[in-house]
Amino acid sequence: PSPNLRGPTAALLYPGVGLWEATNLSVGRGTDRPFEQLGAPWLDADRFALLLNEQGLPGVRFLPVRFTPLSSVYAGQECRGVQILVTDRTRLRPVRMGMELAAALLRLHPREFETEKLGRLLDNADTLRRLLAGETPAQIEASWKKGLDAFRKRRAPFLLY
Repeated sequence: PSPNLRGPTAALLYPGVGLWEATNLSVGRGTDRPFEQLGAPWLDADRFALLLNEQGLPGVRFLPVRFTPLSSVYAGQECRGVQILVTDRTRLRPVRMGMELAAALLRLHPREFETEKLGRLLDNADTLRRLLAGETPAQIEASWKKGLDAFRKRRAPFLLY
């Protein structure tokens, strides 16, 4: 376990937020809310939160926030971004949320959001290509269906409880 996963909320959000820590975003490391907020000095927090909330993602809301990491990316610099508020743990889909985060950043800050390292943690060339081509997160998620169905079928015999 990572010392930056300080509680169940950070652990729940990590699959969606941690995907982008290889980019020029602070994922809240060096703050009291790692993986529960993300931002950058160049980010428009109000527009980012509004765009994310308009997507109507189940189980989560986004609040504009300012924070200054003491370490890691943007240490000592004020970042503007969003605090991620989990409203229903059972309905939240963290990876889909992560796709929405990236899509919103590409829409609002195409010049500032550095995409060269997006694939480093995402590690799925097709998903990265779709994201950079402007496909919606819903379209990207639909492209995973065949592989996910095959995985679920293969793992079914191992689910004993």
